[in-house]
Amino acid sequence: MTSVWRTSGWVLVGAALILALSLGVRHGFGLFLAPMSADFGWGREVFAFAIALQNLIWGLAQPFAGALADRLGAARVVIIGGILYAAGLLLMSTADSAWSLSLSAGLLIGIGLSGTSFSVILGVVGRAVPAEKRSMAMGIASAAGSFGQFAMLPGTLGLIEWLGWSSALLVLGLLVALIVPFVGLLRDRPLPSHGAEQTLGQALREACSHSGFWLLALGFFVCGFQVVFIGVHLPAYLVDQHLPATTGTTVLALVGLFNIVGTYTAGWLGGRMSKPRLLTALYLLRAVVIALFLWAPVTQVSAYLFGIAMGLLWLSTVPLTNGTVATVFGVRNLSMLGGIVFLFHQLGAFLGGWLGGVVYDQTGNYDLVWQISILLSVLAAALNWPVRERPVARLQVQAA
Repeated sequence: MTSVWRTSGWVLVGAALILALSLGVRHGFGLFLAPMSADFGWGREVFAFAIALQNLIWGLAQPFAGALADRLGAARVVIIGGILYAAGLLLMSTADSAWSLSLSAGLLIGIGLSGTSFSVILGVVGRAVPAEKRSMAMGIASAAGSFGQFAMLPGTLGLIEWLGWSSALLVLGLLVALIVPFVGLLRDRPLPSHGAEQTLGQALREACSHSGFWLLALGFFVCGFQVVFIGVHLPAYLVDQHLPATTGTTVLALVGLFNIVGTYTAGWLGGRMSKPRLLTALYLLRAVVIALFLWAPVTQVSAYLFGIAMGLLWLSTVPLTNGTVATVFGVRNLSMLGGIVFLFHQLGAFLGGWLGGVVYDQTGNYDLVWQISILLSVLAAALNWPVRERPVARLQVQAA
């Protein structure tokens, strides 16, 4: 048992480092909206569309990256993802048109993220730890992504101010390239195949016929809409409210810092309470936090309080959603099934990031998108409430 935990510990370290780099850099893209748009005379929709495309490509590629990781092991998938991610950042540093920005920030980084983010990495963690510790381990790994956000955001802003946005992207590309050597810590192997093992097609049919799978996916759509809209547009929104540019960076850093607590706590609670009911509570709390932020006068203090509150709720949905998928369907195809659920997250992310730019360019403010975010929170809470955290019949028979 000691050797099992020693191996699991190294896997958790590798997963944490990869997620910290991958998500830490990704959460800083909103800081490039203003300088790039100003240099090239773009409206906010150009940059917003490229980041929205990134999230869409990320989501569309995720089930395929997950299926490859489930069958071949995650190492190859993460290496390819890390290389494409770094290449996308290097090309983004030379982007001077809408199409080149969409190619680099959208297509290449989107595919790269599919191999270096939650679905693949949490699939590795889920296979490496005992079932009773799975939710907590996923919470720890997810918290590492939040620590990356907290640590990388001030550094990214400092790089932009010191070197300019183009050179800052070059430095970030070199940092992301470190993902490749960190793959050696994962030590992931696909689970051995048995005669009665599910095929990919059977796994898909089983999940698609399960109502809880679709309810989780639709709820995760709302999470994607909110976090990308806030991550991309909040810094610019706060500048529009006559606050210093550093305020938005500090708020997003606070989101990352307090999400370390939020995701760990969610993972810990998920091992003791109903994960779907916890998801319902999280989405309702998001609606309350956003409504209070819009109702109160926007000041530095209210912005910082918003960052703290949203941080506690930010990616807490990830270990709870992936943990529910693992409980209901098992871990054999966890990366693929988690990838399909995550596709819905990214469809929401595409809409949230792009719609923010469109609404702002058309109306001069973000009011409509904030209101949509509140309504979607209530909808997500209602969708997660009826989900039942029970293994499918196939797993119940195997356990008997």
